Amino acid sequence: MIDYQQKIPNNVNLNTDKSLQRALEHWQPKFLDWWGDLGPVASKVKDVYLRTAVGVDAKGWADYGYVNMPDYRWGIFLADKVENRTIGFGDNIGKPVWNEVPGELRSQLRRIIVTQGDTEPASVEQQRLLSATCPSLYDLRNLFQVNVEEGRHLWAMVYLLHAYFGRDGREEAEELLFRHSGDYDNPRILETFNEPISDWLSFFMFTYFTDRDGKFQLKSLAESGFDPLSRTCKFMLTEEAHHMFVGETGIARIIKKTLETMQSLKTDDPDLLNKNGVIDLPLIQKYLNFWYSSSLDLFGSESSSNAAFSFANGIKGRPDEYSFEDHVCNNTTYSLDTPDGLKEIEYRNAINEITRNAYSKDCLIGIKRWNNLIRKSGFNFEFTLPSTKFRRSIGVWQDLNFNPSGEKVDSSVYTKMMSSWIPNENDKKFINSLMVRVDTPGKYASWISSPDRGINNQTTDFDYIRFN
Repeated sequence: MIDYQQKIPNNVNLNTDKSLQRALEHWQPKFLDWWGDLGPVASKVKDVYLRTAVGVDAKGWADYGYVNMPDYRWGIFLADKVENRTIGFGDNIGKPVWNEVPGELRSQLRRIIVTQGDTEPASVEQQRLLSATCPSLYDLRNLFQVNVEEGRHLWAMVYLLHAYFGRDGREEAEELLFRHSGDYDNPRILETFNEPISDWLSFFMFTYFTDRDGKFQLKSLAESGFDPLSRTCKFMLTEEAHHMFVGETGIARIIKKTLETMQSLKTDDPDLLNKNGVIDLPLIQKYLNFWYSSSLDLFGSESSSNAAFSFANGIKGRPDEYSFEDHVCNNTTYSLDTPDGLKEIEYRNAINEITRNAYSKDCLIGIKRWNNLIRKSGFNFEFTLPSTKFRRSIGVWQDLNFNPSGEKVDSSVYTKMMSSWIPNENDKKFINSLMVRVDTPGKYASWISSPDRGINNQTTDFDYIRFN
């Protein structure tokens, strides 16, 4: 008899659920094939110092040790059940949460789970080649940690599809491995997850900005009246925090190394800095502009009937729903900024925009910390978030010509100036020229400083990766 607690660590009674066992046994080999073909390229890597989730308590979700990557145990965990929990928003407020999928909400719930699930393998595919150019073993270890956790988040969504959506769910789970990031014929559902990530500056920006979108999506779903989805997302949030930590500290370490070089050379001249193997601050801003504006579209249109439906029916709430006074929002309006001026729309239709605004505010946390580094170094430069009108492909600002400051510009100016606002081909060529693998413990690439501390109280020169 297979011990599923060892093969697939879980707290969903997998050992006793025969139909779910059969479904996951059928899906697992295809997942492992996908991981081998499109997962991280780990050439000559034997063991990686990784965190594996083996339980939902503080000790269980952070079990550290050396793991052979192909043998990583992807588990299925739901946060502890809250007894007598009720729906906290919308028209069903106060009613008991659902432990099965309501028939009339089946399609909407499945679509939301599939969309969330699609982002998880997509990011792994986007990042699969980065191991070849890691700036240190510490960073390579963090990349692999992010990758295996995105893989576990895929398992989390696949569990929900298999356990609660029958044949339709099994087919959707197969499709999650059939679509691929950047594939011309079968791309990932959301466009940001089809963008290539060929360098580590992009990786750090992605984990800071795009994984932060993931945080807000998970927080919204953690409010769901469908209790298995809520509990799944609550546990996923514990892991998502590490991804954003990787992004924020990675960018900070790049800035720190640049500032040290600026002080040493007594210049902020980009050409001189680039010749000395570091990334100038304006170029970092261009990458920031690109990934932040791309991530804004992930929240959807500013006015959305789908968002209103999900809120009204208790499927998907606002992040931190407890912090709002009105949890029904049935007879209130929201002042939406549009190209034609302020427009009053039904509050429920504005849920996407409300969540996007909270996301933007949250993004400022890292911006302020990075700017503090610059200010303390005595240089006159500030990172800024571009306007939410800039480079939008979805919603009321779609395909309109706004510069990063939020000013309307002529289309010819917009086209001409875009290469100074986001990375152009020469920028990408320079960044990629810096991407040289450093795989000696305690050594770091020329363009990034060492971290302030190691992982799990280890030193920064700890042997995070063991090679064959």
